[in-house]
Amino acid sequence: MSMDFTSHFAENVFNAAVMKACLKPSVYDALKATMRAGQPLDPSIAGDVASAMKEWALEKGATHYTHWFQPLTGVTAEKHDSFLSPNKKGMPVTEFSAKELIMSEPDASSFPSGGLRATFEARGYTAWDPTSYAFIKDGTLCIPTVFCAYGGAALDKKTPLLRSIERLERECLRIVKLFGENDVKRVIPMVGAEQEYFLVDKSLMEKRRDLLFCSRTLFGAPPPKGQELDDHYFGAIQPRVAAYMRDLDDELWKLGVFAKTEHKEAAPGQYELALVYCDANTATDHNQLVMETMKKMAEKHGFVCLLHEKPYSGVNGSGKHNNWSLATDTGVNLLDPGDSPSKNLRFLLFMSAVIQAIDEYQDMLRIATSGASNDCRLGGNEAPPAIVSVHIGEILTDLFEALDHKESVDDKKLPILESGVCVVPKLTTDNTDRNRTAPIAFTGNKFEFRMPGSSQSIADINTVINTAVAKVLSEFADELEKVPDFHAAAYHRLRHAYRKHKRIIYNGNTYGDAWRKIAAERQLLDLSDTVSALACFTAEKNIRLFTDFGIFTEAEMRSRYEIQLESYEKLIRIEGNTMLEMARRDILPAVIAYQRDLVGAILKKKELSVSAAPESGLLQDISVLADTLFAQIGILESVLTTAPASALSNAAHARDAILPAMDGLRETADRLEALTAKQYWPFPTYEDLLFNL
Repeated sequence: MSMDFTSHFAENVFNAAVMKACLKPSVYDALKATMRAGQPLDPSIAGDVASAMKEWALEKGATHYTHWFQPLTGVTAEKHDSFLSPNKKGMPVTEFSAKELIMSEPDASSFPSGGLRATFEARGYTAWDPTSYAFIKDGTLCIPTVFCAYGGAALDKKTPLLRSIERLERECLRIVKLFGENDVKRVIPMVGAEQEYFLVDKSLMEKRRDLLFCSRTLFGAPPPKGQELDDHYFGAIQPRVAAYMRDLDDELWKLGVFAKTEHKEAAPGQYELALVYCDANTATDHNQLVMETMKKMAEKHGFVCLLHEKPYSGVNGSGKHNNWSLATDTGVNLLDPGDSPSKNLRFLLFMSAVIQAIDEYQDMLRIATSGASNDCRLGGNEAPPAIVSVHIGEILTDLFEALDHKESVDDKKLPILESGVCVVPKLTTDNTDRNRTAPIAFTGNKFEFRMPGSSQSIADINTVINTAVAKVLSEFADELEKVPDFHAAAYHRLRHAYRKHKRIIYNGNTYGDAWRKIAAERQLLDLSDTVSALACFTAEKNIRLFTDFGIFTEAEMRSRYEIQLESYEKLIRIEGNTMLEMARRDILPAVIAYQRDLVGAILKKKELSVSAAPESGLLQDISVLADTLFAQIGILESVLTTAPASALSNAAHARDAILPAMDGLRETADRLEALTAKQYWPFPTYEDLLFNL
């Protein structure tokens, strides 16, 4: 890598600087108005943009182009077409038209649709999203697009996200205008995503079918040492991993992704990468690129990148913190309390709106982070519980309480942190401590959503919070636009919102049973698993929210409900079948082989009239467990062959029958692993996987 690595930044991105250099001023201004001012795209400029984009891509060595989209699988999709076409004489020429830039038609029949279309209906369309920069990846020009069915129904995650961004902006502007800030033309949700992940040696992973097919270990006895000593967290990064991180950064920087902070996480083999904030649409695109690039670069370094939320039992799982705020085009963060938060009415009003939105739509926030893999992580006292709450800190809580009781309040001076070491300067602390247990925490000037899983798209959580906050702001604006005394009414409005919804605020430790009891007293929802959470998806209030604000049609919502249920059940069935195969073909034969050799050792000792007590005792213990394992294999096979009739009953059966059978089989197998000589065990152990980097 060049020492001047800044010169490589965004070199593979068709960004504003490139556009300005290669487009006519009038075309550039029209496209900029769409990208930066939210104005409708002028179709007449598409031909000029396509021509410039093609020439730039060809100069960069690209041979193909693709509409890059985000279907409901949670990953990205591409269909590549070459720039090469024959002319009238049959000679090769390079072409890329306005139509090819604006629209493409990938086969949509094999993507999840949740009943939005019949199986035999294959037509789907991708349409250019001009607010997100095109980029070159692996010799292909990638054009970010939305994806919809023939009838216009959204089949992707980007379309509802864009709809929610537009609606949130509209409602934010209504409030901002009431403060007389008429110079503000745009309000944009800003997001910074922190991505956790595990690395595992590729040669070891290839010996485990559970990691290959499920991205998590379905068996594994705990090693003698895990993360108990906290010696992995923020520790020195191993040279091999550091080399991977350097190449990962370099690749992401070329794609215009501000990869910023990287460190070891709490568990052995676990790491984190955090990005600099940008608008929510770009941040979502970038996080998809981060996950893809992590996997690709890991292969080059002999690793496999695991994005599963819980690849190893008994050690920390991986999440994805979604830091969310609101910024104006004049450079103001609407969630920044400033030096005098008690006098910052705009901050207090927006803050109370977010608190109300979180409380009213706690079920949808839980649903946006649901899934079989994230169920393995949430509530495990290593990640937030499945009960939604928000931490705002004692200073802001005291401020809102004082406002609620109409008491005069003075802004507390932030405490000075003194280390007791004379050469270390005195430091001013933040206005809240960080609460690592809170599902949602206000961290100074933004809300940190800690519930999303490491493999999930952040489009879902941002679509929900954008829409929920837009709905509350709309109610605020409807009331405040009619009053003669705006400031008095605004204080009344925020006091009412806080008083009614402060049950969602909790500044304590959300791990353990104490919080669960408090949450129950406050009548907060405890949706401990995906099936329970999804029962709320099609509640009338949720359908009304998303349909009234134009984010989803009712059919689109019901389709996503079906898709999530099917995905949950399918994933658990894949895990169950993988577990069954490993137990039958690997573990049971290995245990039988060890038993056979133990019997041989016992007979040999008897011939020599030597005590065989150790071998006999071990054989007895293993034989009992082997019998249990064999019986549990039969139980798992039985529940896997049961197939209820509907998506809901299938998902409930997976939760209530398949998962318990898997847990029972695993417990026995892990006890057998602890008793079986290592050379007999058929695949790498946790000790091998976690401590071999």
